[in-house]
Amino acid sequence: MAERNAPHVETFGCRLNIWESEVVRDHAGNAGLNNAIIFNTCAVTAEAERQARQAIRRARRDNPDAQIVVTGCAAQIAPDSWSSMAEVDHVIGNHDKLSQAAWMSVAEGCEAIIVSDVMAVREMATHMMDGFHAHTRGFLQIQQGCDHRCTFCIIPYGRGNNRSAGLTQIIDAAQLLVDGGSVEVVLTGVDITSWGSDLPGRPRLGDLVQALLSRVSGLQRLRLSSIDPAEPDARLMAVLGDDDRLMPHLHLSAQHGDDLVLKQMKRRHLARDVIRFCDEARR
Repeated sequence: MAERNAPHVETFGCRLNIWESEVVRDHAGNAGLNNAIIFNTCAVTAEAERQARQAIRRARRDNPDAQIVVTGCAAQIAPDSWSSMAEVDHVIGNHDKLSQAAWMSVAEGCEAIIVSDVMAVREMATHMMDGFHAHTRGFLQIQQGCDHRCTFCIIPYGRGNNRSAGLTQIIDAAQLLVDGGSVEVVLTGVDITSWGSDLPGRPRLGDLVQALLSRVSGLQRLRLSSIDPAEPDARLMAVLGDDDRLMPHLHLSAQHGDDLVLKQMKRRHLARDVIRFCDEARR
């Protein structure tokens, strides 16, 4: 499974994890962990965790001498349950996995669990990627975490609170991806419609999209990941209708169509809000 001269990363879950896995691969490689197999886990469903555990056991069976590291949301939320697996050597938290220092600690054989308090994190980790392993589509993280507390959602406890990357940083990162050969750039995060709410002037997602389309040279396609219909954005809707480079495909985190269920879930929208959002997007 593991490449002989580079760490191998197996990714579970969301598009954000795909982006973070590239950062993890770079950091682990820089630390000399060429015999490592790293599992970037998801905690959204029990099935995702089951699949990760199954893959870990298979990896140990097939690679008895490899160093196995578990990270991601599941590792952040319940590090002891992963560290207790006989097959696992190290567990690294979600914020820590984006730090070179954590991977140097693993290389030096330090503590088995490196998991900091993700709720205490207030700033975005900054990483510039010029391409993606085996992908012509480049994923670009624009924000991290979520300030909302829906009834059944565990994601904030794995990702922390909302924090946004700056506009200039995002534009520079997008340009680097395009210059590196990415045909399409996908904006990703935990709750991308919350982007900018913690920045000076409180810019909206539509402002960011418009800036990327006007300022990134050679950008052929721009795509959005999941959108919350509770936060309609007039400028985003305008750009969606005016610029063909913004892909006309939106994934809505609607989750249910019954208002009572949505209220019990503590979602911020009702069924009519989703319908209104879709109507505006189609104009």
